[in-house]
Amino acid sequence: MTYHVPQGGLPPQTALTTDRARFTEAYAVIPARTLSDITASYLPHWEQTRLWVLARPLSGFAETFSQYVVEVSAGGGSDQPEDDADAEAVLFVVDGSPSVTIAGEEHALGAGSYVYLPPGVSWTLRNPGEATATFHWIRKAYSRVEGVGAPEPFVTREQDVEPIPMPGTEGAWSTTRFVDVADLRHDMHVNIVSFEPGGAIPFPETHVMEHGLYVLEGKAVYLLNEDWVEVEAGDFMWLRAFCPQACYAGGPGRFRYLLYKDVNRHVGLSL
Repeated sequence: MTYHVPQGGLPPQTALTTDRARFTEAYAVIPARTLSDITASYLPHWEQTRLWVLARPLSGFAETFSQYVVEVSAGGGSDQPEDDADAEAVLFVVDGSPSVTIAGEEHALGAGSYVYLPPGVSWTLRNPGEATATFHWIRKAYSRVEGVGAPEPFVTREQDVEPIPMPGTEGAWSTTRFVDVADLRHDMHVNIVSFEPGGAIPFPETHVMEHGLYVLEGKAVYLLNEDWVEVEAGDFMWLRAFCPQACYAGGPGRFRYLLYKDVNRHVGLSL
């Protein structure tokens, strides 16, 4: 598997300012080169660590989730990673060999590792290796439902999960699902969507789920509301609920992205 890893740094003074960055009422595009040294952030209780915030709850922007790309240097990490007892999370590793301990059980991770962390679970993360470890950290306030228990934590790998082809596409469009769609304990799904060259979403999807999409590999032309936008590995897209969306994967290689969406809960009736 191939995963884009941000490199940081700064563009040279000779670089053109014109870019593909967009921020609208319906969607946003954060190009890969935006993840530079001057846009990095830091967190309390994290050592030898920096991160880029791709999405956060904000009026006119993401409403249900936050998403970080986290870079942990050798020996870094945290014994107090989360300060919100209601937060659930998915960690998806794109580089390096971090180690996560969940409720006292340690798990060695690598590129392609996927970790689900329910609200209130005790966990820590460390980078015992010499190389920098990089992972996505997607957080959501868990929506509790009376009579429905919270999910259990689990650790798996993309390499161990069989992609599910979309009907009628002969494998040109597939989704790697880490959670059973019928498991109503989960109120968010974080999947990997893959397109072979020439694969497409052949109609403008328009639905209630909010999306965060991080391009792991390849390039495509994406329909966002009324605009066709070229995207490539390392780009991030936010799509508000009901934003029309479709894409064409032009090749030459596969086009793949990490996809967040909120699911399995009643629609709130207050703003």
